[in-house]
Amino acid sequence: MFDSAPRLSHGAITVRGIRQRDAKALEAELLANRSWLERWEATLPGTRPSGRFDTRSSIRSLLDADRDGTGMAFAIEVDGEFAGQLNVANISGGALASSTLGYWIAQRFAGRGATTTAVALVTDHLLGQAGLHRVEVCIRPENIASLRVAEKLGFRYEGCRRRYIHIDGDWRDHLCFAIVREELAEPMLNRWLAGRVPPFDRSVYPMQVGGDPRAGSQR
Repeated sequence: MFDSAPRLSHGAITVRGIRQRDAKALEAELLANRSWLERWEATLPGTRPSGRFDTRSSIRSLLDADRDGTGMAFAIEVDGEFAGQLNVANISGGALASSTLGYWIAQRFAGRGATTTAVALVTDHLLGQAGLHRVEVCIRPENIASLRVAEKLGFRYEGCRRRYIHIDGDWRDHLCFAIVREELAEPMLNRWLAGRVPPFDRSVYPMQVGGDPRAGSQR
């Protein structure tokens, strides 16, 4: 059993456990950012995004996963204002001791380092206090800004999962990254802020990334 999502902060950026009272703010951001987020949202085969949200039910499911130790659900705040989400899924202990990250941020907060800071804070917690060994993130190759988060923080590219997740009406390829505890001689956030992350070589990718002006939903 893992601890519930803690409150973690650096400067103007805070990540904290999501709460049922965030439902109204979450719905408002999802509706206001439809063109910004829709292309990256998971869908069921044979369907398209409906544009309708049951945020209370969504938060309830996230909190259930938090309680049973398989997930952690965070709200991202910028200067105290609800700005997005970061969810930790597929938490497993034992011989694997791993988890998967997913995240989004509202368009008006993009370009301020909020997602990069939030991912670093949570990764440091997972590999430290939470006792995990590995953190993974999988990103569509079209989402250049979200790729930059993984690249800037020094996540290691592990490969391409073809037609991995059904998103925006079809099965989409994802580029997958991970980091394990032994790869960090210091906290991820400190290493990034101090400019000690090794440069990332995009020649490892098996396809061209980005190239679409709608491709930046996270920064």
